[in-house]
Amino acid sequence: MIDILALLQCLTPVLPATTLRQFSRIIPALLAMTGRVTMRGIARWTAKGGSYRTVQRFFNTAVDWGQVHWLLIKAHLLQAHATYLLVGDEVVVTKAGHETHGLDRFFSSLFGKPVPGLAFFAFALVNVQQRTAHPLRIGQVLRPETPAEPVPTSAAPVAKRGRGRPKGSKNRNKADVELSPYLSFILTLLQAVQQLLGTTLAITYVVLDGAFGNNYALQMVRRCGYDLISKLAVNSALYFLYEGPYSGRGPHKKYGDKVNYAQLPAQYLKQTTTEKGICTQIYQFHALHKLFAQPLNIVVIVKTNTLTGAWAHAILFSSDLAQTADQIIDYYTLRFQIEFTFRDAKQYWGLEDFMNVNETPVTNAANLAFCMVNLAQVLCQRWRPKQPDFSVLDLKAHFRGLKYVAETLKLLPQAPEPIVIQRITAQIALLGAVNAS
Repeated sequence: MIDILALLQCLTPVLPATTLRQFSRIIPALLAMTGRVTMRGIARWTAKGGSYRTVQRFFNTAVDWGQVHWLLIKAHLLQAHATYLLVGDEVVVTKAGHETHGLDRFFSSLFGKPVPGLAFFAFALVNVQQRTAHPLRIGQVLRPETPAEPVPTSAAPVAKRGRGRPKGSKNRNKADVELSPYLSFILTLLQAVQQLLGTTLAITYVVLDGAFGNNYALQMVRRCGYDLISKLAVNSALYFLYEGPYSGRGPHKKYGDKVNYAQLPAQYLKQTTTEKGICTQIYQFHALHKLFAQPLNIVVIVKTNTLTGAWAHAILFSSDLAQTADQIIDYYTLRFQIEFTFRDAKQYWGLEDFMNVNETPVTNAANLAFCMVNLAQVLCQRWRPKQPDFSVLDLKAHFRGLKYVAETLKLLPQAPEPIVIQRITAQIALLGAVNAS
């Protein structure tokens, strides 16, 4: 039997003894339970000392979840010589009703439309060698209240600005931008992550999806000293760096020819592969965008159907001009690992199930689900050396079997011999497992 309390000893600096004891009661229940993960459901699966009132007290206790996630990762998952990325993305949880804290309409990629629910932005550490993500910091996205527009007192027409540049206007520094409330919120999370990591772990790159392929997101990341890897729109207006002679007067020319994605120069071709009738070409070059404050390291992936001639392309970029094309593609591909943490948090640990409505319980429910993602990775490591395909389903089947055996033994008039109990436990723990043996 795995001692859950021993695993949680690394949290003693940030969790009081009472909260730690409650946490150690809730975790085995989450590992063993079936059905929806709610406070009532957790209480039904807890052992002695885990009543509904205990679960309720835990969910209403303010917890520094950033420290909890980091200490668990640092104690059990962090590898000394591994390379880590910082990956961020937003997850939307559907909710009904009107009282839940932060309830609004958010765009869900699963439904393809805005849905009523809650949104959380998460940062995760991704181990490049193991290709796994560890949730580190989760914050709830709250829509700012928009002030009511004043009613105009007269119907006088508004004077339009004339054509051309206003007289006396000055050039703006593209690096000094004013962030939107949403990006300011993400910047706060990123700064909190930077403070958590301190000098323990050096991070170079932050990887975000195509929604952050703009100068505002780049400057947000640069304010923390990181480099951004993201994706540009396929119709982005890029320009090669000007390499011609100086005209002799005026400022030096920066922008060269506009990038034509249908006819990219052969000198920038890095790799060509053909598989199943699809030819993939990878180009890399430095380019300028008139809305960005600095040159970008561009990687263009062009896929062409050799039979029909149809083609499509994707544009990745990095603010690190020395990064190779293979590394940019690999790191951006690793961004998807955070989606697996969202899937596990929803499917197994209650991110989609909780019914709390107040701010503190909602925060605790969401962070508990992501914390269980990290704990499941820690526990699965114990079986992976002998069973490489050991999954979360196998882990839950194991703990559910232990729960069934423990409850059955309470009904016996006399407890069997320890060796018999061990054999029964080993057999029952396999029920419902997929890859365990």
